[in-house]
Amino acid sequence: MLCRCKGGDTTWQNAEPTGRAISENARTAAGRAGTPPDTTQRRGKAIYRNVLGRTQAEARAKLKQAIEEAKIVDQTKAKKYTVGEWMDVWFENYAKVKVRPSSHQTYRGYIDNHIKPSIGKVPLGKLTSLELQKFYKKLLSSGRVDRIESKHQSKSLSPKTVRNLHQIIASAMKLAKEQKLIATDPTEGCALPKLEHKEMKTLPVEQLASFLREAKESGVFELYYMELTTGLRRGELLGLKWEDLDLEKGDLRVKRQAAEAMEHVLSGSL
Repeated sequence: MLCRCKGGDTTWQNAEPTGRAISENARTAAGRAGTPPDTTQRRGKAIYRNVLGRTQAEARAKLKQAIEEAKIVDQTKAKKYTVGEWMDVWFENYAKVKVRPSSHQTYRGYIDNHIKPSIGKVPLGKLTSLELQKFYKKLLSSGRVDRIESKHQSKSLSPKTVRNLHQIIASAMKLAKEQKLIATDPTEGCALPKLEHKEMKTLPVEQLASFLREAKESGVFELYYMELTTGLRRGELLGLKWEDLDLEKGDLRVKRQAAEAMEHVLSGSL
């Protein structure tokens, strides 16, 4: 590791003070850390990183941090990715394996419609907590994607959606840190919006009776009656099979859910 830090009257070379004097009027301390080229794997120039500080102590602290980061991060791999490119890698090789197929389309939409347009071009190692904070603030004020079906809705995204986006980015950044692509996780310490607790709206008895009457005439009474009396989600309701129902015991077991993804109906175990 090659290290230089100069500020005031001292210069460090290889982390040791050399005592070389510079101008007494210098008000900004500077530091430089670098990794020499690996003659067996990386044939080329040493990789350097410069740091600045208002004082010698600040420059020295930043230099120490840069040296520690150089030990942690694989510089040759880290420079390969932007945030958008890494989100694609994470989604294809990690999210698709871990999350349910019904969530793939939602994750893909978050990445393509929100993350990539705003911070997708930022180099992976340059993403900061402040940039993420600004991104979340923007989503809360004007993050909704313009669509025909949403033209009458608010332009802002809900706190829950913003928190979902943060969770996705945090998972991708955690993997990046494990792969030695970043030294610190920029999602740590972000201030997230508080969830809104809205009172549930229910149908009055008169409207409920009218609704079930119309459902019976349309041949879907059993479907909606089951939904209204059990509280099952739509995917769980559509995933039911006769084998899940025990008429003798009066039991209903929810074992799977169905979801539409890319014009195909998917069914998976819960």
